[in-house]
Amino acid sequence: MPALGTPAPDFALPDVISGNEISLSTFAKKKALLVMFICRHCPYVQHVKKELARFGKDYQGRDLGIVAISSNDVRNYSDDAPDRLKEMAQELGFGFPFCYDESQEVAKSYRAACTPDFFIFNLERKLVYRGQLDDSRPGNFKPVSGRDLRAAIDAVLGDKTVSPDQKPSLGCNIKWKAGNQPSYFK
Repeated sequence: MPALGTPAPDFALPDVISGNEISLSTFAKKKALLVMFICRHCPYVQHVKKELARFGKDYQGRDLGIVAISSNDVRNYSDDAPDRLKEMAQELGFGFPFCYDESQEVAKSYRAACTPDFFIFNLERKLVYRGQLDDSRPGNFKPVSGRDLRAAIDAVLGDKTVSPDQKPSLGCNIKWKAGNQPSYFK
């Protein structure tokens, strides 16, 4: 996982919903930024997808920017193609951009490992949280609450320190294109 305090890597990706280009500067006036690496096919994302949509609704009008990014290889995982991601976003009513990282370079620059994977940056765009949504997993019967992620977001928005005790996110590995797996996995 990247170290706390790491600067947010810049990116410029198309939003599968609007077609607009989304970048770090899109959120320049926001106090905090949540970057989520998700996809459509992963059972871990399927398990939490309604909570992800709820984040968009609950934090709408607050000083938080939210962007979701999918970096999976669509040649082998066609359910994660931009048109299918758009369907997912529309079905769930995402209130935030959902971008497609075709080159997978953005996932590499963030050192994203799985779907879902969450990164929160403060106003200076320094990493303050990289970890799980909550303790719920498919089949463990714990309720999906977003507790860990919400606590970190609320701390940043409330000018408080985010707890450094952070549990890594668990999920499906990012589906790298042949020969494109980053060196941090080798």
